[in-house]
Amino acid sequence: MLDLVIRGGTVHDGLGNPAQPADIGIRDGKIEAIGKVTGEARATIDASGAIVTPGFVDIHTHYDGQASWDETFSPSIYHGVSTVVMGNCGVGFAPVQKGEESRLVQLMEGVEEIPGAVLAEGVRWGWKSFTDYANVLDGMRHSLDFMTLVPHDCLRLFVMGDRAANLEAATPEDLKRMRELLREALVAGAAGFSTGRSDNHRTSKGQDTPAAIAAREELLELAGAYQGLSYRVMHAVSDFDCMRGDPAGQRERFDAEYDLLEAVARQTGRPLALTWLERVNAPPQWQWLAERAQASKAAGLDIRLQTACRAIGVMNGLDTSFNIFMAMPTYQEFAALPLPERAARLRDPAVKARILAEKPVRLARDGSPIPPLVDQILAQLDQMAALMFPLKVGAGGPDYEPLPTESFAARAAARGVKAFEVLYDYLAEGDGSNLVYFPIFNYLRGSLETVRTMLEHPQALHALSDAGAHVGTVCDASFPTSLLAHWTRDRTRGPKLGLEQAVAMLTSRNARHMGLKDRGVLQVGMRADVNVIDYAKVGALKPEIVRDLPAGGRRFVQKSKGYVATVVKGEVVCADGKITEARPGRWLRAGD
Repeated sequence: MLDLVIRGGTVHDGLGNPAQPADIGIRDGKIEAIGKVTGEARATIDASGAIVTPGFVDIHTHYDGQASWDETFSPSIYHGVSTVVMGNCGVGFAPVQKGEESRLVQLMEGVEEIPGAVLAEGVRWGWKSFTDYANVLDGMRHSLDFMTLVPHDCLRLFVMGDRAANLEAATPEDLKRMRELLREALVAGAAGFSTGRSDNHRTSKGQDTPAAIAAREELLELAGAYQGLSYRVMHAVSDFDCMRGDPAGQRERFDAEYDLLEAVARQTGRPLALTWLERVNAPPQWQWLAERAQASKAAGLDIRLQTACRAIGVMNGLDTSFNIFMAMPTYQEFAALPLPERAARLRDPAVKARILAEKPVRLARDGSPIPPLVDQILAQLDQMAALMFPLKVGAGGPDYEPLPTESFAARAAARGVKAFEVLYDYLAEGDGSNLVYFPIFNYLRGSLETVRTMLEHPQALHALSDAGAHVGTVCDASFPTSLLAHWTRDRTRGPKLGLEQAVAMLTSRNARHMGLKDRGVLQVGMRADVNVIDYAKVGALKPEIVRDLPAGGRRFVQKSKGYVATVVKGEVVCADGKITEARPGRWLRAGD
């Protein structure tokens, strides 16, 4: 008898082949039959009128802390994800010296905007080495499978302590010890190594991250830890030195940084996946990266480009981590009031007049986790308002490709007032739950045409959801649903993507990048990670602020509709938007 049969669906195999009507029979966590399955089963899912796909693989998440208190990897589980990869951007929670846990909390709080109080109460410490950390998580019950990258910042802090925090160069002895620790973790099953080289990343004390200044010698030494091992990967985020210095020299600085990362990839002999964005302060950079990655591939180096399926930005509202009033002295007087009361106070004409006449105070001071970009945005709000939109939610979900004519700048021009006043009135409406969508990166043309070009690049990997991070400003864990609903069905402002192409990006392409040969494809003998999706209905719902984190912390949770069932290792972990009690997830050791 089979454990589960999925009957009557249209099967997308994950390889981009034309879909075919078929049943899927599952036994002992694997696919045993595809076609007309007539045998009896302990459970059946009616997939009539639905599409059936492999489970989705999200290669860029930050569940490193949440995985120690949350068994379900929410909200990724609501969006068809069956496997997540943690430890990106060079930050995480292992290895860690006893008594130094607070350093890693400050790092994660600053870089990934996860409140320190949440992490301090929620993370269940009990490890020192990276392998101990992975084993502790593996000893818990989880809904989804997870892989782990070794974070560069953690290695540096573990070996160098204060010297790493003070951004000192590593000594030869430091380099040798870091390489040894990385090698141990890779041998134990870590999926690879990640490093962060972004000027925007700061600790909660406003300091640069420890590995941001790592020299060429350090990166090449760490890359040597891969020698002789089976498949592993490396992930990196870099601004390519385009954030600093004279804009006229951006191309030269970009090429120098890319040359370094290319040399590291050559040393590892493994794929290197780089974060890929259309940056506000370096608009041509995405095209330079596209060209260089193609040239690297032609030269035999596998440089992959981690690509989002929509703009990278923030949600702004009265209850989000950052809002447009937070730097206004009058608003600070009642910022702690309950949400409906704050909205009511904002509607007071006297309060409105005072706030509209005020200048914002500086927030990004020394020792503050708030990046300077926040002050820049608040000081230039009327100019930035051309990229700020009311978040509209339709039948297919939130509109992540709004028209420029819908921006707050356009609305202000129509009213003959400043954009700040239009934003003010919108956020003060009703119970204060209105949200502003602010796409900072990938939306410079006022559409997602650049994103489409990026998604179709041969080296592109669908990624950058940052699931588990930026909890009070975004909820991009819904990226997989956007790729399905917006790009293959709902888009009206330009060409769509083929459904087969989108499914392959969410499944086999990411699985193969991570070296996972047992999933990402619906074939006999493969692991039974499967989604059953009502394609006509699938979509993301409006993000909502909930207070379900440790220490009463708040976060955005964005659920979905249209997912009939998500199956992990033959067990249904989520059905019709409700998480089940099944916990088949484990730590995936690379090389197994």
